Amino acid sequence: MSARVEARDVVVHGRLEGVSVSVAAGEIHALVGPNGSGKSTLLAVLAGDLTPDAGSVLVDGAAWSRTGAREAARRRALLAQETPLAFPFTVREVVSWGRLPWRGTDSAHDDDTVVGEVIAEHDLDTLLDRPVTSLSGGERARVHLARVLAQRAPVLLLDEADAALDLAGQAHLDAAVRRRREAGDAIVIVGHDLGRLAALADSATLLARGRIVGQGPATTTLTAEALTRAYGVTVSTTTADGRRVFWSEG
Repeated sequence: MSARVEARDVVVHGRLEGVSVSVAAGEIHALVGPNGSGKSTLLAVLAGDLTPDAGSVLVDGAAWSRTGAREAARRRALLAQETPLAFPFTVREVVSWGRLPWRGTDSAHDDDTVVGEVIAEHDLDTLLDRPVTSLSGGERARVHLARVLAQRAPVLLLDEADAALDLAGQAHLDAAVRRRREAGDAIVIVGHDLGRLAALADSATLLARGRIVGQGPATTTLTAEALTRAYGVTVSTTTADGRRVFWSEG
């Protein structure tokens, strides 16, 4: 299964003004911009969790407004910035939640295989019986990423998924995202590490104050000039070891 996700002229009063974005199957798209620019709001709209005041969101031409909650969970997986857990569910239980949308379908036969794959990919084998509430912030982030990846939805939405991860965790995340691109997922990532996003993403949307100020291939959208306009500070860039590096000069 693969899907294209599109937002058309989306308005969320006070947060987004006439924003359009289209992400194809097999594409990684980065949402970039300063704090308060509307990135997380746009991601929530793309996920169908926030209904815009105007405009529409489509997955393969079907509007979210016509899609039930369970079908939506089969079509898109969202990793939000915060996923609080108040009870001591084990790592195994939390990762397995990603398979709940497929209960009662033929895909349920793949539950054990998929859960085993994501547990191995994110080095969670030794933590399976630990309560998630007992884990470090980085470990919890890996668990929730594994849960979302176990969902195997063709649209993958990640909101600052790397925020609590160390270098090894970031490497696991980037590798997992690339695998999902190869599998045909449409992937949207919100983040602040411009160097990593420039290396990972195929395309990007640059937001400022709820409006698009740049959009297109990541290499031509994430430029020093465009980022300077969006962030309101002087941004410089260079290339080191084949990878772009960005910094602010204040």
